[in-house]
Amino acid sequence: MKNPQLRIWITVMVASMGYFVDIFDLQLFNIVSKDSLRGIGIVDEEVIKKYDYILFLWQMGGMLAGGILWGVLGDLKGRKSILFGSILLYSIANIANAFVVNLDQYIVVRFFAGLGLAGELGAAITLVSEIMHKEKRGYGTMVIVTMGALGAVAAAQLKNANVEAWGFANWQMMYLIGGVLGLLLLLMRVGTFESGMFDTMKKSSVTKGNFFMLFANRKRFFRYLACILIGLPVWYCIGVLMKFADKFAIDLGVTGEKITVPNAIMYAYIGLSVGDLLSGILSQVFRSRKKIVLAYLIGTIVIVPFFLYYKGMSSSTFYFLCFLLGTATGYWALFVTMASEQFGTNIRATVTTTVPNFVRGANIPIIASYVSLSAGLGNIDAALTVGMVCVGLALIALYSVPETFGKDLNYAEIS
Repeated sequence: MKNPQLRIWITVMVASMGYFVDIFDLQLFNIVSKDSLRGIGIVDEEVIKKYDYILFLWQMGGMLAGGILWGVLGDLKGRKSILFGSILLYSIANIANAFVVNLDQYIVVRFFAGLGLAGELGAAITLVSEIMHKEKRGYGTMVIVTMGALGAVAAAQLKNANVEAWGFANWQMMYLIGGVLGLLLLLMRVGTFESGMFDTMKKSSVTKGNFFMLFANRKRFFRYLACILIGLPVWYCIGVLMKFADKFAIDLGVTGEKITVPNAIMYAYIGLSVGDLLSGILSQVFRSRKKIVLAYLIGTIVIVPFFLYYKGMSSSTFYFLCFLLGTATGYWALFVTMASEQFGTNIRATVTTTVPNFVRGANIPIIASYVSLSAGLGNIDAALTVGMVCVGLALIALYSVPETFGKDLNYAEIS
């Protein structure tokens, strides 16, 4: 293909479709978890509640491990090449998930699904950041994340459609569809091309893909830690507020239709898509990543208390607040782009892949803290306490990192 701009935007669109499938598969478990546990023969509701939580943490644990694995490989082997391995792994895992018959099998499959899902976003953001002009790459990453967020909406709609065929229950069909979408995506990856910055760096003698470089230098380590902390409120919203939305609805006495987790996730992800679109545009208009993220964090501080303490609201109001929370935490594109722009080409994929997955993995202590505190404080106060800690850490971290809009990325980190 001779037109370089066309090649770039084809790569952006393929990366966008990849992240759409990634989020579709990532949220599948949250959407079908209880139905699937009943489907493998579990009838005790307390056991279902317990493993709904435990299996999610196993998936997040897989993403923690996968963030390091795919990030290091991305700097050693290339941004494009690792996408094939990660997509293939999570596609096979989701297909296998349709055939699990006990909890042990379910745990293993969710871990490997998480391991595979960890590679998509970081590699895509790194690749697009490096092939686009430094003044315009925010638009590319904005398109990827905005499109990706709609994957959760599609998954929720598919759940509501109650698709059953060939003797497979709805939850099994959803896992099969997610896996097949991933395999089809592999065919689309043929249209992408490797980053020129990586090709140049690959020929040099500089150290590549060394995860421990991030800990060898004090300033570099704290910059890396700050990048992770900035993203905590996004997954606090999904991992606590949406994951346990049905509990909050009961405590708040929500009227009207019964609140379900799949619908809460759907409305939140519609908001995330809108928020990511707006944050990407605003960061380009104001030529700043930090100012826009700050505005979003302030919005989160305002909306969370309304969501948690507005008693007697209607179900439509509750879902509207889910949408607003998603919009207020819809700075995922900026957050990952900022992480990518903070570090040199030789460890950029490592950073850009590990940072969002460490944020996702932070759901383990975030949810554990919420569950522990709820025993004494109750669901509502525990959720607010954990949320304010997450937002507070994000504000401190945001203050500490430099602005990266328009930064030249063609450089390497020296040990």
